[in-house]
Amino acid sequence: MAGRRKRRTGDNTFVEVPDDLIWGINPVYEALDARSLSDIAVQRGKAGPRIQEIVDLAREYRVRLRFVEADRMGVPAGCRHQGVVARRAATVFLSFDRLLKAVLEAEAAEARLLILDSIQDPRNLGSILRSALAAGFRHVILSRERSAPVSGTVARTSAGALAHLQLCQAVNLVETIKILKENGFWIYGAVASRDAASLYEADFSGKVALVVGGEDKGIRPLIQKNCDQLITIPMQSSFDSLNVSVAAAVIMFEIIRSQQLRQ
Repeated sequence: MAGRRKRRTGDNTFVEVPDDLIWGINPVYEALDARSLSDIAVQRGKAGPRIQEIVDLAREYRVRLRFVEADRMGVPAGCRHQGVVARRAATVFLSFDRLLKAVLEAEAAEARLLILDSIQDPRNLGSILRSALAAGFRHVILSRERSAPVSGTVARTSAGALAHLQLCQAVNLVETIKILKENGFWIYGAVASRDAASLYEADFSGKVALVVGGEDKGIRPLIQKNCDQLITIPMQSSFDSLNVSVAAAVIMFEIIRSQQLRQ
């Protein structure tokens, strides 16, 4: 059964919303295009080319489509749903073997992985996944324990990126990292430490796996120990901490920039 999340309404109260719902034209369209929705509600009277695209695609993919009044959309009044609300189908996770095979069969320039260790805030997770797709990290491994579920909040925050990524849940990240090493990956751990190597001096050639840790404690010690190199974002002031989603984005795009310069 789907979880529920609380959302503040216009009168400053909270109501519960099923956590498998996503809304807004772009998130719904992207999820629909990736065939990851079970049904869609469209507000009666709402029209426009983008909504019509959603309606046409839903009919083509045979996704259940309902036209309902504004008060039957299933989300709180005042929610900016733009006339479309959808229910996500259950997230499909690849086995580690299948994910690894997909990465190894990709072009050499795309042999990169993102490993997320204990990201617990669903909005951070969604933001990281959005940046991952934009940067070209299309294969993501998440720790099964201590991680936020891949929910509607994650899907909505990712702005549709979730539907275009291949995900895997790992029971034991240490063993997963060891197997990646055996297959030629160099494992970089992102940390907030002045003792780590500067992000801008690291060699990101070859197969790259980037490990990003949780909001409070970062990468767990045993996982840090199994990384080939710990890297950090050098700060230009005494301020030495970035939100995990911002830090992950900075590092992923720097990896891509560095790799492109070497081509």
